[in-house]
Order: sequence, then C-alpha cells, then structure tokens
Amino acid sequence: MSLADLSLARDVAATLAWWQAAGVDCAFHDDATALLAEAPLDEAQGAAGPAGPRGTPAASPAASAPAPSTAAPAPQPDLMGESPPADLAAWREWWLNDPALLPRGLYPRVPPRGVAGAALMVLVPQPEEGDSAALLEGPQGRLLANMLGAMGLGADETYLASALPCHMPLADYAALAAQGWDKVLAHHIALVAPQRLLVLGSALGPLLAPQAGTSLREFNHASGKAPVMIGDALEAMLAMPRLKPRFWRRWMEWSREA
Repeated sequence: MSLADLSLARDVAATLAWWQAAGVDCAFHDDATALLAEAPLDEAQGAAGPAGPRGTPAASPAASAPAPSTAAPAPQPDLMGESPPADLAAWREWWLNDPALLPRGLYPRVPPRGVAGAALMVLVPQPEEGDSAALLEGPQGRLLANMLGAMGLGADETYLASALPCHMPLADYAALAAQGWDKVLAHHIALVAPQRLLVLGSALGPLLAPQAGTSLREFNHASGKAPVMIGDALEAMLAMPRLKPRFWRRWMEWSREA
C-alpha cells in the first residue's frame, strides 16, 4: 500500500468515526421522504384504522376534526333602535343628540337642511372640517351653491344631507356599513322621499348597499324609489378642476334621462 492509499484510508476512517460519534449510523439518500405521513393501513388493521391504546381503534383525523360551525352570523347592529325617527323633525333631533349614534368626538354634529319631497336630494359623505351650525359652510358649500345655481335649483327645491353627522377624517365607509350605517342612510332617504338623488362621492357606495356601485340608477326605499346619479366628491372637484366639466356633462345627460 502506498503512502497516498494509507493517507486516504485514514481520512475515511476518521470521517466514519466522526459520524458515529455524532450518533449517525444510518445510510441517507437524496430522495425526499415524508417523515410525517400517516402509515398505510395493513391487513390486520383493515378499514378500522391503526390501533389505539389497549387495542382499541384510534380515531381517524376526519372523525376527530371539529364539525364545521353552523352558528348564524352576528346580526347587524340597529343604530336607530325599536322606534326610528318618524319624520324629519324627529330625525334632526336624533341626528344631533342621540348618544348611542356616535361617541363624542373632536367635531360637532351638523344637521341636514331642506324639506321633504325636495326636487333634488344632495348627499355628501360628511360635513366639512369647519362646519358647526350648518352643513357645508366652507369652500365645498360655495362650490355646491354655484353648481345648484347653474342647475336652476333654489334652496327651497333641494335637500342637503351628509351620510355622517360629523366630520370624520379617514372614514371607512365599508366598516360603517357593517355597523348599520347603510340602514340609517336608507331611512333618511325614505323620510326625505326626494324626486331625484345626487350622491357626491363614490366612497359612499358601501352605504348604498346592496345597491352599491357607480352603475346604480335608482335607489329603492320605504317611500318608493328615486333616480340616482353618483358623481365626484366636492373635495375632489376643488382639488382637480378638470373634474368639473366631466361632472357637468354627466349631469346634463342624467337630467335628460331622469
């Protein structure tokens, strides 16, 4: 045996000794092995499955798995209670003062304005940040007043409302709908019973559910139904003036159809 062969033999022996000292005394392969796979049923066990303690059949995974829950989903909260406001006067009082409607926040509650049966109900997401005594007292209100003037509608022909009673930054309207605010809005519209409904803000879609979407053409409520147009929010039109002519084109088309 040459010195090279002797050196190789020593290296192999040292390697084997190292693995034995580490407790590895089995051969390994490159093929993957499912170590956690269930053992196959043998002839003695048959269809009963592997034996459990003291020879009793062990429960199969399907038998031990919990049954799917059949509990009914939680009911949607009823923010208006058992006696919702019966007219707009009662609505205004409830909107401004009911403690269960919204927790006290940084911004005051602001009432809607207008009369029932208005030729046009204008719905905005929420009051402006600076509103206090009246809805849309700031730049958005001035823009809307100019728009209504161009439409040939006076203050006595319109009803202005917000979907929320106070300014709420970063409002999540989908979450609010799940809390029952869609029912609140539907009841408000039913009390007004407008001839037409103009929604300024596509974010309000979830609150119009299950009729949500920009393709909504009519809103059905307890007092009947009203043709609907959904346009850009006043805040967006102020920030991006190019939205104004687009709104006006849609308004003209909708006015001819309605």
